[in-house]
Amino acid sequence: MTDKVLITQKIYDGAVCLLDEAGLPHHYNDSDETLAPEALRALVAEATALVCLLPNRIDTAVLDAAPHLKIIANVAVGYDNIDVTAATERGIVVTNTPDVLTETTADLAFALLLAIARRVVEADAYMRAGQYTRFELFPEMLGVDVYGKTLGIVGLGRIGTAVARRGALGFGMKVIYTANNRKEAAEETLGAQRVTFPELLAESDFISINVPLTPQTRHLFTLAEFRQMKPSAFIINTARGPIIKEADLVAALAQGLIRGAALDVFEEEPLMHPGLAQFRDRLIVTPHIGSASVETRQNMSLLAVRNVLAVLSGERPLTPVNRVQ
Repeated sequence: MTDKVLITQKIYDGAVCLLDEAGLPHHYNDSDETLAPEALRALVAEATALVCLLPNRIDTAVLDAAPHLKIIANVAVGYDNIDVTAATERGIVVTNTPDVLTETTADLAFALLLAIARRVVEADAYMRAGQYTRFELFPEMLGVDVYGKTLGIVGLGRIGTAVARRGALGFGMKVIYTANNRKEAAEETLGAQRVTFPELLAESDFISINVPLTPQTRHLFTLAEFRQMKPSAFIINTARGPIIKEADLVAALAQGLIRGAALDVFEEEPLMHPGLAQFRDRLIVTPHIGSASVETRQNMSLLAVRNVLAVLSGERPLTPVNRVQ
């Protein structure tokens, strides 16, 4: 069978050109609209390679409809949208796009941290509304310092380490972290200290979530965890939405259990819990733009397609998620 690539959603045109240069036929959904599940199953039936984005759920129904599939190339570092176990059982390679988005996502995490601490979004709205009429020593949007505070990193992987580096070296923050394994390099270069999860909750002024979504991390933050945080603390999530139980975050903000939150990801994307909308002064939300710089989104697309080209050429993938015999 001739190889054929299915691209489920708009990616960088330069990456599609790589397929043209290789002479690989492809069906390209050149749209920002996600393919409906039934359309995805119909189109994947003839595909040997699938390039997909986070909104696409690559479950057993999709895999059962794709008897010729050799590779699923996810244009993201996280791959919780793919049933990796089922793909592996079928001999299908799964790849992701790590590294190329590390610094960009860390930039946004720290931008959100600074913005929520110094109430930047609220101040912008205040200015645009013409409410700034005189300088005040103690304005109503008084923020808090970031420099010298304690930054708790939940998951000190690539992105978590990049966030920690910004805090430790750029803002003199004390970095504490939780991880499955000790991160000796970060401890040596950043002074990071590994602590228990309850210790991180109790000691952090800012908590940055940087773990993947797994059964163990789903609803890692509920009302019980918010109650263990400082009432002056902020939480920042640029990882995956379901790590925070949003209904409980609404309650935590309403009860003053924490001072504020900044979210780039949500439990039921593209929606956010309707109760969050009321917190205009204690919540910042962005539409999953952690990796959304021109350069990074281009590099993610290119890496995904290069994984496809490698596998279809009989070579090893560049960034495999699973191991296939």
